[in-house]
Amino acid sequence: MKNNLRILVVDDEKDYCDVLEMILSAKEYQVTTCLSAIDALTVLEKNTFDVIISDLFMPEMNGVEFLEIVKRKYDDTYVIIMTAFGTIENAVDAMKKGAYTYFIKGNKPEELLIEIEKISQLKTIMSENKYMKEKCCLNEYMLNSKNPEYNHLLKIAEKAANSDVNILILGESGAGKEVIARHIHASSPRSNNMFMDINCHAFSDHLLESELFGHEKGAFTGAINKRVGRFEAANGGTLFLDEIGDVSLETQAKLLRSLETKQIYRIGKNDPIDVDFRLISATNKNIEEEIKQGNFREDLFYRISTIVLEVPPLRQRKEDIPLLVDYFLQNCQSEMKKDIKKIEKPVLNFLENYGYPGNIRELKNFIERLVVLSEDGIIRKTSLPTLRAKCEDVEVNLDQDRSLKDVRREIEIKHIKNTLRTCGNNYGKTAEKLGISRRQLFNKMTEYGLK
Repeated sequence: MKNNLRILVVDDEKDYCDVLEMILSAKEYQVTTCLSAIDALTVLEKNTFDVIISDLFMPEMNGVEFLEIVKRKYDDTYVIIMTAFGTIENAVDAMKKGAYTYFIKGNKPEELLIEIEKISQLKTIMSENKYMKEKCCLNEYMLNSKNPEYNHLLKIAEKAANSDVNILILGESGAGKEVIARHIHASSPRSNNMFMDINCHAFSDHLLESELFGHEKGAFTGAINKRVGRFEAANGGTLFLDEIGDVSLETQAKLLRSLETKQIYRIGKNDPIDVDFRLISATNKNIEEEIKQGNFREDLFYRISTIVLEVPPLRQRKEDIPLLVDYFLQNCQSEMKKDIKKIEKPVLNFLENYGYPGNIRELKNFIERLVVLSEDGIIRKTSLPTLRAKCEDVEVNLDQDRSLKDVRREIEIKHIKNTLRTCGNNYGKTAEKLGISRRQLFNKMTEYGLK
C-alpha cells in the first residue's frame, strides 16, 4: 500500500462514517469505523492505530472524555477532533488536552486529508530520527568493548581517521562494519561534513552507477530529473561503500578511474566533476580469493586498502555479549511496552555461549523474540528457539537438553571433516578456510581424535 497509516473513525452518524471511510480508503489508508467511543475503546484493546478521527459530541461518552482515555493509554496515537462550526471553542479546548488538531464538519474533505498527510510526514520524520538515535546508541555500545582484539582494532581505526587514506573493513555480515566506518568518520577532520553510505549489493549495475555518479535529465528512460550521485553528495565528507565485493567488474573499472582522478562523470554528461571525499569500503567476502577467481580487480583492491581492518565476529567477543544483551533488552522493553523483571539462568547461559553465525543482528532478533514471548515479566527457557545446524548431509541437533560443550564438539568435528575433504586434506588451506592457524588445526584434530 502507498499509505500504511491505520485510521480509526469514531462517529455516531453511520452515514458520515461511511463517507469518511470511502474518502480515506480511496487514498489507500487502512480505515476502521466505530459508532461510539465505547466500541472504539474495545477495538483499541486489540488493534493499534496511527490516527483517530473522533466526533466531539456523541452519546454515552463524548469526544473529550474519549480523548483523555486515549492519550492516557495510547499516547503515541494522533487524535483529530471533528466538530460543527459553532463549537470550535470546544475543539480548541480538546487540543489543549492532547488532540492534534480539529476538523469542521461541512468543510472540504481535502482539509482533513492535508492534516492526515502532515501526520504521515511527522511519523516518517520521527521514525527516521528514532532509527538514527538507536544507531548512535548502538554505536556507543559497540565501541564500549571489553575485548582486547576489538579495542586494538578501534585504536588503529582512530589513528587512520586522522589521515585521508582509503580504508577497507572486512568481517562477517552483521559483525558491525558500518559501526567502525561511522566511528572513523566521527573521529576524522571531516566529521562535520556528510557521511554518505550505500549498500552496493542492494542495486543492479545500472542503478548502482546512477546512485554513485548521478545522471542528467533524459540520460536514460525514466531519468525525468537531474540526480546528484553519492560521490558528489559526499564531497568534503566520507563515502562508505558497503559490500563492495558485490560490484561488477565494469563498475569496478569506473570506480577505479574516479578514485585515481578524484573526478566523476554524471551519466549523460561529458564534463568531469571534481570531488573530494574520504573512501571507506567494506565487504564480507574474501577479497583475495575473489581476485584469484577473477571477480575483483587487483588494482582496485590496492587502491581501496591502504589500511585494512578486520572486525572480529561476535563469537570471538564473548565479553561484550552481556552489554549488548542489556542494550537490546532496554530497547525492546521500551518499544513493546513490556517490563522484564527476570531472565532465567538457562536463557542467559544460552545467550552468552551461542555461536551467533548472524552476529549482532541475530542477537537482536533473539532478544526481540524473547521479549515478545515473555510472560509476567519473566523470560523463560521455553521461549528459546529450537535450533538445528546442518553440516553437509549430517544434521546436528541443537536441542536445549544437550550441553553446549557436546553440541560445539559435534559441530566442530563435522565442520573440520567437511573442510578437510573440500580442501583435499591440505592442512594449510583447511586452516585458512576455518580462520585458524595450522597449529590450532592440529590441536583440534588431536583433541577430537581425527586422523
